[in-house]
Amino acid sequence: MTVPPSGLPPLRPADLHAASDGPLALAAHGFRFFGIQHLSAPHGTVVRGQSCVTYYVPQALTQPWPVVMIHGGGGQALDFMGTADGRPGWLHAFLRRGHAVYLMDRPGHGRAPYHPDCLGPMTAPPPFEALGPLFARPEWQPERYPQARLHSQWPETEGSAGRDLTADPFLAQFMASGGPMMTDMAQAHLDAQRGGADLLDAIGPAILLTHSAGGPAGWMIADARPDMVKAIVAVEPQGPPFAERPGGTLDWGLTAAPLTFDPPAATPADIAREVRPAPSADLVDCLVQAAPARRLPNLSGFPIVVVTAEASWMAADNHGIVDFLAQAGAQVEHLRLADRGLHGNGHAMMLERNSASVAALLLDWLAGRGLARPA
Repeated sequence: MTVPPSGLPPLRPADLHAASDGPLALAAHGFRFFGIQHLSAPHGTVVRGQSCVTYYVPQALTQPWPVVMIHGGGGQALDFMGTADGRPGWLHAFLRRGHAVYLMDRPGHGRAPYHPDCLGPMTAPPPFEALGPLFARPEWQPERYPQARLHSQWPETEGSAGRDLTADPFLAQFMASGGPMMTDMAQAHLDAQRGGADLLDAIGPAILLTHSAGGPAGWMIADARPDMVKAIVAVEPQGPPFAERPGGTLDWGLTAAPLTFDPPAATPADIAREVRPAPSADLVDCLVQAAPARRLPNLSGFPIVVVTAEASWMAADNHGIVDFLAQAGAQVEHLRLADRGLHGNGHAMMLERNSASVAALLLDWLAGRGLARPA
C-alpha cells in the first residue's frame, strides 16, 4: 500500500522559497567516509565498518568549535536535517548560530551501507506497531510509563484524529528513514568509535552531540580521543547503566564495548555494581558502581550534559546515566526540558513541533559553558 501524501507540506520550489527563514550561505559542503576497514570476502577485498560524514560550513563561521551530530537507533544523519513536517532541523539552527556541523551516519545506517557479509546479522525492519507508540503517540498508551500521558509535541496531521498510526504521513516519513541495526552491539560501538576518532583526527577538536543509541558512540569516541572533545551534549543517551538492549548489554556501564577505567577493569565482571534507589516518584531504580567507584579519566576533562524530555520513556531512567558519570568523575549536568519550560516532548525531540526551541536551549547551554559565542 502506498502512503498518500495527505498532510505533508508542498515541495514546489516557489513554496519552499516562500517558507524559507532567509538565506543560509555555505562556504563548504561535502562528505567523506571514515573508519574504513578492509575485509577479505570470497569474491575479493571489500570495505566494512565505514561511517559517512557530511559536512556543512557556514559562510559566517563565527563559532570556535565544530559540532559532530550522531544519530540514534536505526535512524540516520538526516534526523538532524529537518522534521517530517518540513521545518528546518537542528543542522540549520547550529549553522545559523555560526557552527560548522558534521553529520555522522554510523556504520550500517544512512549513507554508510549495510551488508550482512560485512557487518554481520541485522535486526528486522522496525514496525509501526513498536515505534509509533513510543515516538509519535505515547499518550495513546499511558499505561506504558507514567510520563507518556504528558506527550503533546508530535506534529499534528490529518491522520492524528484516529488511532491508526499508519495513517499519519509524518510518522510514515520517520519510519521510512529507519533501518535495521547490527545485532552485535559491542561491534557496532567499536565501529562507530573508529569512524568518530578518525573524523576528529581530520577536523580537530569538536563538540559531540549524540542521540539515543548514538550516545555510546559519543562515550567511545571521547574515550579514544579525550583531548579532542570540547563537550558532549548527550540527548537521551542509551541506558540506563548496564541495561540489556536488543543486540547486547551495556556491560561497561555506558557501552557494550570496553571503556578506559581507573583503576583498570580487564572485564565487565571487574566493575562491581549496586542498585541506587530512584530519587523520586515516577523514576526507576538504576544500577551504578559499587563504592569505591572506578573513574573514567577520558570522560572527565570536559563538560557533559544529559538532555531529557518530559514525556519520553527515558524520562524515568536518564538520571542513571548522570549518576554513573558523576560517580566516575565526569563534569556532568542533567538538563530536563520541563525545568526550562519546554513541555510535552518525547524521545525524538529534534523532530517535534518545538524542535527549534530545544535546539536554542542546547546552543545557549554551550554558550553558557564558554564553548560558543552567544546569539
